[in-house]
Amino acid sequence: MIFRSLFFIFVYVPAMIVLIPTQFVITRLGLFWNVPTMLFHTLGCVFLGLRVKTIGEPLHGRPTLLLSNHISWTDIIAIGSKADVTFVSKAGVRDTFFVGFMASLQKTIFVDYDRRQDTRRTNAEMAKRLASNSAVLLFAEGHRDLGSHVQPFRSALVGAAQAAMKEGGATEVAIQPVAISYTHLQGLPVSRNERAGISGMNARGFRAVVANLLTSGMKDVTIAFGAPIPLETGTDRKVVTKIAEDRVRRMLVALNRGQPVPELAA
Repeated sequence: MIFRSLFFIFVYVPAMIVLIPTQFVITRLGLFWNVPTMLFHTLGCVFLGLRVKTIGEPLHGRPTLLLSNHISWTDIIAIGSKADVTFVSKAGVRDTFFVGFMASLQKTIFVDYDRRQDTRRTNAEMAKRLASNSAVLLFAEGHRDLGSHVQPFRSALVGAAQAAMKEGGATEVAIQPVAISYTHLQGLPVSRNERAGISGMNARGFRAVVANLLTSGMKDVTIAFGAPIPLETGTDRKVVTKIAEDRVRRMLVALNRGQPVPELAA
C-alpha cells in the first residue's frame, strides 16, 4: 500500500496532469492518437497492481472489431495498456463520476441498448473508427461475469459493424476474439471465491468497487488475442458472433487451467 501511495503521488498524478490535457486537446481536434491513453493505462496497471501478459497479437492497420469477455473494471486498463483500441460501453458509464470523463477522452463509443433510435449514431461513430483502419473492442456478453465461464455474446453490435462497413466504405472487417483471465492473486492461483472479489460483483456501490480495486493484492492478468474471423456485408452476424463466442470460451478455459491456448492470432 505504501508503494501505491508513493506511486500515485509522485508518478500517477504528475502523469495525469500532463496526459489528460493532452488527450483532451487531441479529442477536441477530432484526431485519433491513443499513445497518451495507452501510457495512462500502463501506469494504471502499475498503480492497481496488475501484471499483464499477452498471448497472440492484436490486429493492426485494418478495420477490426474485437469481441471479449468481461470480468472487471480493470479489464479496460489491462487491455488498453496492450492494444490500441476504442472501447464500446453502456451509455450509463458516461454519467459515472470521473470514469465517464476519462472514457470520453479515449473516444469511447457509448451505446444505449434501450433506445433503438440510438443505432444510427452508434453506426456512424463506429464507421469513423473502421474507416480509419482502427480497432473497436466490445465486451460482447453485455455485462460482467466472474471469469470462470463465458455468457452468450450479443450479436447486435456485430450487425452495427456491418452497417458501419457500408457507411465507411469498408469491404471487410476482421472479428478478433479476445479472452481475458485473472490467473493469479498475490502469486497464487485464483480460487473461485476470489474471482468474486476480483470482478467486484460482491461490492455494493461505486465507492465499494473503488475501495476493492485500491486494496486488493497483486493480480496476474493474461489477455489472449485469437485468430481473426472475416466479416463481410452479407455475412450472417449471428453465426460469426457464435464462432467468436465459442473461441473465447475455449481460450478462457485454457487460460484458467494453465493450458496451451488454441486458435491464437499470429
